[in-house]
Amino acid sequence: MTQLENLKDGILDGQRRALAKAITLIESSRADHQADAQELLALLLPHTGKSIRLGFTGTPGVGKSTFIEAFGLQLTALGHRVAVLAIDPSSTRTGGSILGDKTRMELLSKDQNAFIRPTPSGGTLGGVARRTREAMLLCEAAGYDVVLIETVGVGQSEIAVADMVDMFLLMLSPGGGDDLQGIKRGIMELADLVIINKADGDFKKAASRAAGDYKSALHLMRPKHACWTADVLLASALKMRGLTEIWEKIQAFEKAMKDSGQLEDMRAQQAKAWMWSEIHDQLADAFKDSHLSKVKDMEQQVLAGKTPPTAAARSLLKDFLN
Repeated sequence: MTQLENLKDGILDGQRRALAKAITLIESSRADHQADAQELLALLLPHTGKSIRLGFTGTPGVGKSTFIEAFGLQLTALGHRVAVLAIDPSSTRTGGSILGDKTRMELLSKDQNAFIRPTPSGGTLGGVARRTREAMLLCEAAGYDVVLIETVGVGQSEIAVADMVDMFLLMLSPGGGDDLQGIKRGIMELADLVIINKADGDFKKAASRAAGDYKSALHLMRPKHACWTADVLLASALKMRGLTEIWEKIQAFEKAMKDSGQLEDMRAQQAKAWMWSEIHDQLADAFKDSHLSKVKDMEQQVLAGKTPPTAAARSLLKDFLN
């Protein structure tokens, strides 16, 4: 039996170590590792697609990790197997990342029915890592029926996760109107559910007022799905409140999407978008590895202001494609 077959069998048996090794393999940039990774994914593809895929994004300090741990523990207590793919921001200067989500989710990381994988974004826009989609499929093949993706934050480029999950959840603080001003309309339009966390203690009244503000804002936006109207729910991860209502809402969303046939259609469109994204990334990689002799010369001309960047790009691409 080959090493890939052993890895495949380990994943199908739900072995967390095998799953971790497989994700490391798909994240590798080595050509031989990538070839093995794609072969492994092809073997496992028939065993994927049976989970509910949830994407979480939110403003800094809203408590995403605390909420996801509390939510994950509740789901495992209900008999679910939960995978968390937590994306940590990479430094644009050093390439390093904190990778602290296992520390922040200490209780969940010890749960035998949970799997947590912190991954550096690697400078990829969209708040997700380049191989998050493949990692999600591997988790599904390993039998995790709820996959949570936690993005690095919220902003104009943090919407890519919406193109790879079934349900997009936006987490906000009880700040209400102040937060609303700083949130991009595009993200609000993509939200299938808005969660106001920290709705406890002194923040309880503020959270209720904020819920009204966000509901009013959502009513002004075109529904993302014909079968679903986005809603706003309150939660307190520390007090374990609101989690049951949120899970019920997620289940209602999944049922509505399946009954209408929109879930299958959405996933098909996501797969198509993934293909084109991969074409873009692989072309960029091939270009960088082509070592065109005139790249440095063009860079110097652009730096000196002698050649417009667009003209330089066209010239280099022409040489590359020829």
